[in-house]
Amino acid sequence: MNNPGLFQSRWNLGRLVLCNVVPLVLLAFWLWPTGQMLCVIFDEWLFRSLNAPLASNPIWLHIWAIASLRPFDIVVGLILLTLLIKGDWVFRAIDVRRAFFGFFSILLLMVVIRALFSKFADHMGWQHSSPSMVLEGAVHISDYFPHLEKTWELKDRSGQSFPGDHASVLLIWALFMGVFSRTVGQFLTVWGLAVLFMLPRLVAGAHWGQDDYIGGVLLAVWALGWGYYTPFAYHAANFWLKLTAPVFALLGKLPMVSRMSVISAR
Repeated sequence: MNNPGLFQSRWNLGRLVLCNVVPLVLLAFWLWPTGQMLCVIFDEWLFRSLNAPLASNPIWLHIWAIASLRPFDIVVGLILLTLLIKGDWVFRAIDVRRAFFGFFSILLLMVVIRALFSKFADHMGWQHSSPSMVLEGAVHISDYFPHLEKTWELKDRSGQSFPGDHASVLLIWALFMGVFSRTVGQFLTVWGLAVLFMLPRLVAGAHWGQDDYIGGVLLAVWALGWGYYTPFAYHAANFWLKLTAPVFALLGKLPMVSRMSVISAR
């Protein structure tokens, strides 16, 4: 049986308050005229630095063209999932299934938070277009690969880029894995991958930096606070474990599949 102590059954009010204060401080800074000006200055510099080389460096162009395709998101998801359910890496093999369902539940919670926040942002007029649609001289990857845009949904622009939902998923994964990381190497690997996989949208110009380090961070931190530092993940993981027990029992009888930590849970 998975370790029931992986998640807490009681409220951690101190951490919960912190996970609500940090997003509010970020949001206040972003709404403060001076803070917004600093964000725009930094984001324009970041975008120019990442995007401009696309026009002169074919290797750079092809790398980020592939990374900006929708199917590449599936590859990223598989990498993140593999690290999450890899037994005896961040989580002990016996804890992997519970960890997976805890993360899955927190991710669902973040989807709800994002939907509510996005509606509020629309109402408040905080929404904006991506830098590739606003800044002059932006290099559009889709202009170089029009067939990829039509066939594989090449993501290099957005009329509503705030908050960065792609980044929020990567960030909640990194925060969740970071909480349980046992070594510096694990922690750096988790966050290195999260930052790396956020880059395609920034290079292509589908998002401003602030869509990620303001919008993505506040969504992820809110979700972590209400999902992990409350009894939510504890009860949600228990629910999913009981609901799916018959399915995993059947999967455990399959020769190769039964060797996976998430299946064997031992």
